[in-house]
Amino acid sequence: MIIRTLKLFVGAAIIAVSINPSQTIAADAICYNCPPQWADWASQLKAIKKNLDINLPHDNKNSGQTLSQLLAEKDNPVADVAYYGVSFGIQAKEKGVVAAYKPKHWDEIPDGLKDPDGRWFTIHSGTLGLFVNKDALEGAPVPTSWNDLLKPVYKGMVGYLDPSSAFVGYAGAVAVNQAMGGTLDDFTPAINYFKALSKNNPIVPKQTSYARVLSGEIPILFDYDFNAYRAIYKDKANVSFVIPAEGSVVVPYVMSLVKNAPHPELGKKVLDFIMSDKGQAVWANAFLRPVRASAMSKEAAAKFLPASDYARAKPLDYGKMAAVQNAFKERYLDEVR
Repeated sequence: MIIRTLKLFVGAAIIAVSINPSQTIAADAICYNCPPQWADWASQLKAIKKNLDINLPHDNKNSGQTLSQLLAEKDNPVADVAYYGVSFGIQAKEKGVVAAYKPKHWDEIPDGLKDPDGRWFTIHSGTLGLFVNKDALEGAPVPTSWNDLLKPVYKGMVGYLDPSSAFVGYAGAVAVNQAMGGTLDDFTPAINYFKALSKNNPIVPKQTSYARVLSGEIPILFDYDFNAYRAIYKDKANVSFVIPAEGSVVVPYVMSLVKNAPHPELGKKVLDFIMSDKGQAVWANAFLRPVRASAMSKEAAAKFLPASDYARAKPLDYGKMAAVQNAFKERYLDEVR
């Protein structure tokens, strides 16, 4: 009798759970390269969960690793959406691993910052410069130029992400090259610069190194403005962001729907949300420049360096930047590393 009653109780409980209209089960999708410590993806993932009830697990790949994984899984995709620097998004289209999808607010994305068919599109951009932990400089002045970093006083203090793998590393190399008089057809100035910098024992990680700057392990890092502003205004760290005197570059970050994704409808919902007012506001509040300019509040904009500093940072031919990336990578690996 007790066993029969128990079975009835369990069965009733299962039925009650299955028909309870107030209970929802979160869906799961996969985003490659959505690291919580980068560009405040932590807040974006929480916003997606709150507004869409879709779980996107943290993923700490870099842009190059993301493209490599998409290529390895081309016949059996695992990811639904991918995030990367613009040159990797362009390559992903060329390699046939991403699908055409035009998210909501498509018309607000400027030409040149999206693939015409929607195989990649910009969600935000950053300006490349120097993220400097002033407390870790051991009395040395805050550098103001790329050439400053070659001085012996900064030996062992300078870091840049591996430009043969991480997009921010490649963006840094392009910035240096342009600043030193090079072009996207000639990376010799950048190669010579990295050879000279190697005498100062630079630190060259493969992954985002925000925490290592805050800890002082990497006092000076080639990085984006948004990471430095996050450190200043959210983590209250004694850091600076410097747009070098010789100049720098503005770089978009883009997203794509993965071709033959396992959950394409969830992927589309995620991309639509990221382009929505709420999604774009997450980037603005994290000190990135959302691709929809209307999402940047006056309060957020006031925390950036003056426009006169940003005048030294220029846009590029991003298609050409993508086309020459592998050639630069080969030269860097052969001549620098």
